[in-house]
Amino acid sequence: MEDWLKAALEQAGIEHAGIDDGRARAVLVTVAIVEGSVPREPGTKMLVDAARQWGTVGGGHLELRGAEVARAMLASGEARRLERFPLGPSLGQCCGGVVHLAFEAVGEEHLSQLRTLAMRRKQDSWRLVAFDGAPDLALFDADGKPLQGAAASLLAGARAGLDAHTRAGTHVLRDLEGRRWLLDKIEAPRAHLMLFGAGHVGAAIVRALADLPCRVTWVDERDDMFPAALPHNVTVEATDMPEALAANAAPGTSFLVMTHSHALDQRVAEAILKRPSFGPSPDWFGLIGSNTKRKQFEHRLRERGIPDARLDAMVCPIGVPGIEGKQPAVIAIAVAAQLLMVWEAQGACQAETHSERS
Repeated sequence: MEDWLKAALEQAGIEHAGIDDGRARAVLVTVAIVEGSVPREPGTKMLVDAARQWGTVGGGHLELRGAEVARAMLASGEARRLERFPLGPSLGQCCGGVVHLAFEAVGEEHLSQLRTLAMRRKQDSWRLVAFDGAPDLALFDADGKPLQGAAASLLAGARAGLDAHTRAGTHVLRDLEGRRWLLDKIEAPRAHLMLFGAGHVGAAIVRALADLPCRVTWVDERDDMFPAALPHNVTVEATDMPEALAANAAPGTSFLVMTHSHALDQRVAEAILKRPSFGPSPDWFGLIGSNTKRKQFEHRLRERGIPDARLDAMVCPIGVPGIEGKQPAVIAIAVAAQLLMVWEAQGACQAETHSERS
């Protein structure tokens, strides 16, 4: 769960419990529309209360003004607002574009929606929020199926159906009466890493990925190696058959192998390399170790029937070239950067494929 969502749940829950005077305790700020060069994309969020904020809509004077507007809304009791911010001399920023920010005071009516979003964090969802008239809220799944809210009444009179609008991502739409709605995509992380090994380097990599848009399945047979507190994007699998997890992972999964045993590394590597190579986003597989270890594994895996084409796809050593430090935290940063490059390339390839099919 992202920081803004966790914090919004806490704030809405406090109000629901009747701890304060019924006023909203925080405002959710969403990048709703962008024009030209801007620091963040539509759908980016931050949550602002009277003293703190979670997340960022791009920093600088834009973020300062956004926080000021949010706090003014908390003081006045204003519920919703859409505001345009040119990123020019008036804001002391030189991006040159324009950002439209949507402001929502987070009240008790948001609590059920926020809870559902938290439970669905591995699935795409769409929020529909009215910014004129009655404070309507609705939630849909990726196929347009209503999860919460009166979907029929909310979409009545819209210029086009929900399906047509979702292709544009987060944006503002108007119905035939001129009423403005924020259609807001809450996207689940596309990147999934299966990490084998709960040693020092594995733990450092988990920490490095904690705030990145990805899911991590952390695998080790030693249950006592996992820390009590885990980042929100991590799921633990304690098993003595890790190769079965590798074999059955979803297409497009990324794999990192760094167990406490070379024999176990080899078993897991064999399972990964025997998987089919899928479409535009094939698996990425990294194995910790030196060039000497790579040569040993290539020899052994070739004897186990792994073709050279698959062996060539095995990344060993791992990490961004040029970073030579051996400390776990250094390795973790180099590997996290490498994974980000892999995932961005996969995302671009998937987007291109989707565009061609459309």
